[in-house]
Amino acid sequence: MKKLAQKADKYELYEESVQNVEFEVSFYKKMFKKSANRDAVSLREDFCASGKISVEWVKCSSSAISYAIDLDKKILNYAKNVSSADLNTEQKKRLHLIYGDSLSYKSPRVDIVSACNFSYWVFKTRDKLKKYFKNTYKCLKKDGLFILDAFGGYEAHQELEERTKHKNFTYVWDQHSFNPITNDLTCFIHFEFKDKSRINRAFKYEWRLWSLMEIKECLNESGFKSVDFYMQGWDAKKDEETERFYKTRKCDADPGWLAYIIAKK
Repeated sequence: MKKLAQKADKYELYEESVQNVEFEVSFYKKMFKKSANRDAVSLREDFCASGKISVEWVKCSSSAISYAIDLDKKILNYAKNVSSADLNTEQKKRLHLIYGDSLSYKSPRVDIVSACNFSYWVFKTRDKLKKYFKNTYKCLKKDGLFILDAFGGYEAHQELEERTKHKNFTYVWDQHSFNPITNDLTCFIHFEFKDKSRINRAFKYEWRLWSLMEIKECLNESGFKSVDFYMQGWDAKKDEETERFYKTRKCDADPGWLAYIIAKK
């Protein structure tokens, strides 16, 4: 008999563990409406992986269009065959799954470019990061928004494992190694199951841990005229994070925090 780990789809486990695409699409729309005073129609999802944000985007209105870009052919096939399976024929026509490098790929100009789940941290030098930001700038309409996320806090510099229990599995976030000289950070995601089986190193990330001010400086130097930070709220009664993000210029030196970065063209 197969173990639970052998039966599991690691992409489904990932999405259940770390993604809330309904919230993200709603947040993107809210931020754009607030900034441009019109509804966003077009989205470019860089480093799209399974493309769940783009799938949700085209479902949200009959005019919505999305360009989902990734360098991994395997995950793009997954997006085509699995993630978008519940789209109808007309919706699929508005979802463009693109094999390409987000660093340099020239898409049609869009209202929003998103680079979330810290994916842009693969760029470890200021020159490479600014090259990506400059390409993003060119792919945005004149009132477009670039939406990124980041995490930090003093625990982000530590080697640690965090476990989160879900109904049928446990999600393990493994900050495996950190070099304080270069800020190189190697992380893994593991999944553990009730029958003691495990998907070890289901996902691996080789990043540079960028600070918010470094990101802001690179965005400004790449042409973006304004950069705002939205920090995740905290429910003191429940002792947990909320799904609300607040615009702020100052925050506490917490052990861990999550933020969205909103850059305006």
